[in-house]
Amino acid sequence: MFEHKSERDYNEKLKIKIEKLKKKREAIIIVHNYQRDEVQDIADITGDSLALSQAAVKTDARVIVFCGVHFMAESAAILNPDKTILLPAKEAGCPLADMITVEKLKALKEKHPGAPVVCYVNTSAAIKAESDICCTSSNAVNIVRSLRDDKKVIFVPDKNLGLYVQSQLPDKEIILWEGFCPTHIKVQEEHIRQAKTLHPDALVIAHPECNSEVLNMSDQITSTGGMIKYINSSDKKKFIIVTESGLFYKLKKDNPDKEFFLPTEQLICPNMKLTTLGWVYHALELMAYKVNVPADIARKAKVSLDRMLKVSGEPSGSAISGV
Repeated sequence: MFEHKSERDYNEKLKIKIEKLKKKREAIIIVHNYQRDEVQDIADITGDSLALSQAAVKTDARVIVFCGVHFMAESAAILNPDKTILLPAKEAGCPLADMITVEKLKALKEKHPGAPVVCYVNTSAAIKAESDICCTSSNAVNIVRSLRDDKKVIFVPDKNLGLYVQSQLPDKEIILWEGFCPTHIKVQEEHIRQAKTLHPDALVIAHPECNSEVLNMSDQITSTGGMIKYINSSDKKKFIIVTESGLFYKLKKDNPDKEFFLPTEQLICPNMKLTTLGWVYHALELMAYKVNVPADIARKAKVSLDRMLKVSGEPSGSAISGV
């Protein structure tokens, strides 16, 4: 990301102020992999959504500044009820999460009585409270597989992730919702074809929120956390990365000897880019914006999260890799 000298100077001054305020507030800053480069620079911990909640559980910090989007901060609040969770950019939502409502989910459940509901972590706390078990992009297949006695499963809200789960578990009937990630859906088959023509020796690593045609052209399908692990351990030198562009910053830092390419410049999530250093400073200065989940919803939502953690072999109150 290009910066003018004056902008760099301004950012460096902000980083110093943020560091002072962080100590004053006994705070920790956790940052999603899709955030701006300069925001990733101030992170105490970077990662994908529920991995960050796991980190929050383990920290002694009293305040968690969550640089991500709203559903992530909600999950952190549910799993860390004794800590203050701040979301610097209160407008940072998720269109995918907004594509399913409690009323619509209840109606879907009525059409398929007895079918358990698996909800993607990219959902509101209210949807998690109405679901049987939660999942992430990295464990969705294992979560649905764990429902051994259920041949029919409702999966919300991401249709593409649900289709990927269905391809891996043909013995299950997956009831899909017509939700999608507006960022990942921008990648089309022709983008991958063009990228492979330009970089024929590069591996294609895709997020399962992409459509099936794109996934069928990929060498590896995994979450952002999975991408980082795979690339860090690979002896290959070139990769076409099919997910939000913010991941490039960490990939390049971890692997300076490797090359990374985007299939399209449209792979930018505007909500993830709403958080700036200025908003982080504002959050610490004014203790804003606090994320509070109503107690009855938090209690029910925690059940779906805890069930996921149990299947994944994680202790209650912690979490694993997410978006």
